[in-house]
Amino acid sequence: MRVKLKKVARVWKTLSDGRRLRYIYAWRGGPLLKDETGTPLQDGDPRLVEAYVAAQNARKSENADTLDTLIGEFKASSEYSGKSAKTQKGYDLYITRLRNYSVGDRSLTAMPLAAVQHPSARGIFKAWRDTMADKPRTADYAWVTLARILSVAKDNGRISVNVCERGGRLYKADRAEKVWEADDIAAMVAAASHPLQMALMMALWTGQREGDLLRVPWSAYDGKRLKMRQGKTGARVTVPVGAPLKALLDAAATTKTTTTILANTKGKSWTEDGFRASWGKACKKAGVQGLTFHDIRGTAVTRLALAGCSVSQIASITGHSLKDVESILDAHYLGGRVELAEQAMERLEKHSEKTAKTQ
Repeated sequence: MRVKLKKVARVWKTLSDGRRLRYIYAWRGGPLLKDETGTPLQDGDPRLVEAYVAAQNARKSENADTLDTLIGEFKASSEYSGKSAKTQKGYDLYITRLRNYSVGDRSLTAMPLAAVQHPSARGIFKAWRDTMADKPRTADYAWVTLARILSVAKDNGRISVNVCERGGRLYKADRAEKVWEADDIAAMVAAASHPLQMALMMALWTGQREGDLLRVPWSAYDGKRLKMRQGKTGARVTVPVGAPLKALLDAAATTKTTTTILANTKGKSWTEDGFRASWGKACKKAGVQGLTFHDIRGTAVTRLALAGCSVSQIASITGHSLKDVESILDAHYLGGRVELAEQAMERLEKHSEKTAKTQ
């Protein structure tokens, strides 16, 4: 008995050998009903019904699952669970904002998967991002969170298109020339408390991020090296300790009161908020303006470059990728470029003199 399939779309196709074959689609604009070899199924073939039912069930499942389903799967993935508590807290903040944003009378996260993948979804997602446009960096973090949720879904085969894959950011940072010069460092050392001086020296001599430095334990220091795992990337770095930093660490080790190397004036481990507040006050006291603690990370890169270190040597210390080190030296942290040029010219002069003597 021939079963009548509702809403299927049938189209005649002329093949390259001149034969005409009927292509049957599960619905207009839907998938072609074909066998395991990719050959279009024809009316009367019992497999046609099976393929039709499977396509319709997949369509129902796709419409039943929503953006909120993808959020749940994201939070169950290693992309979420493998991150630090701080990063997870940031994700949760923007996920809550996603759930609280409405399109019409429905939450944005009620959007079915078919709609999530439609090109028009990008405009809807940008409208949500733009509700935070008065704080461009916040808007960008929100966009990145959504892009990562969709990226995990795409990698898992849940969606085929991530409409947030490219672009979408509002904030354009320009850290050109934002390096700590010798005068800035000297002023900070003179104005800051000993615990802040310690943080400054650790940043200058390791090139690590603020959060990683605040968490590094004494057990990571063996008297010669500091071994750390970077919270943002998970990269493990081993930094040989330079003599100036070693002197500070060895002295501090005799009076340590916490498991972390860095401690505040009360002898307790820093909280990130507490550290930033104290650092900001010290900068103001020192007259240091327009520079952040994070800029010390780039300063460390340029200091190493000025000392003659190669890109790969710098990356092995700071934990940057080779590409990022090159990018920092080329575009973002231009302080020291004159000195690098002078070094290059001095080497050229010596080479020219040596060549002239041999001729």
